[in-house]
Amino acid sequence: MADKKMPGTGGDHYIPYSQRTGAESVVYFTRDLSAEGLRRIFARVASPITGRMAIKLHTGEPHGPNIIPRPWVRALMEQDLPGARVVETNAYYEGGRYTTEQHRETLKTNGWDFTDVDIMDEHGTAMLPVKGGKWFTEMSVGKDLLNYDSLLVLTHFKGHAMGGFGGSGKNIGIGCADGRIGKAMIHTVPGQDQWSISQEEFMERMMESAKSVVDHFAPHIAFVNVLRNMSVSCDCEGTAAEPVVTPNIGILASADILAIDQASVDLVYALSEADRHALVERMESRHGLRQLTYMKELGMGNDRYHLIDTDNGDAEITCAQAVAGVVPFQG
Repeated sequence: MADKKMPGTGGDHYIPYSQRTGAESVVYFTRDLSAEGLRRIFARVASPITGRMAIKLHTGEPHGPNIIPRPWVRALMEQDLPGARVVETNAYYEGGRYTTEQHRETLKTNGWDFTDVDIMDEHGTAMLPVKGGKWFTEMSVGKDLLNYDSLLVLTHFKGHAMGGFGGSGKNIGIGCADGRIGKAMIHTVPGQDQWSISQEEFMERMMESAKSVVDHFAPHIAFVNVLRNMSVSCDCEGTAAEPVVTPNIGILASADILAIDQASVDLVYALSEADRHALVERMESRHGLRQLTYMKELGMGNDRYHLIDTDNGDAEITCAQAVAGVVPFQG
């Protein structure tokens, strides 16, 4: 019976690396937070991105202060991904991206007018199968997603008011679901409050949506997480986002969506208590760590990985070594 489905537990509990089991993936790391750093780390995972190329990133609410800098994305597209298109979907809430018309104005406001952004649900929706899901057998996505052969998931890693954190999983799990049907499937119990699904059930629904996108593009999909300006608030909160207090860490790249999001979380936990406190509290209080354990249950990747320091001859390092040089955030 559909009403007997129960979410998992433990989304408020961090699982240390030593307690994880299974295979290991590769995650590349650089401390170089610049356009050149982004280009160099992308090069390590670039080979699957071919044909008609899409770049999924969060272009932000009007004047959002923390999104990935536009000049970085422009340099990447012009020099490494000619012909690629940035793709987005409309939002599920009233604001600067609720309708396609509002969304296009916000794109101009935020400086994305150097490229032709494809708002994927502008021309309708399509259904992608969800293999092995608990909550869904299919997910409604922006129709134009099906026009592409490969997908670069370019993510600003940060906190999130409902998800606890927003990594690659959220970027495509929410960000490829269309603004009216797909996002409602993830967020809302029919007939109840718009945001009536939360905690572990929300994380599971979001990751099932992400799985539909990963499965659709695999193996022509790659992931880059930018750990910079990590407010506890998502970029969907725009100028209302909480001030950043977590230090900048660097950029990660991987072919494994679970490994890159797990490594991003691990790097935050590797910070000092004072530096990590706000973001860790946001992750745990929203039960956001269920994103990671559920991705593992769905077979989406590995939560163990080799962290490769591309700044130092590809030496394998620990997360503690990766964050050893961070300095407290300066606004």
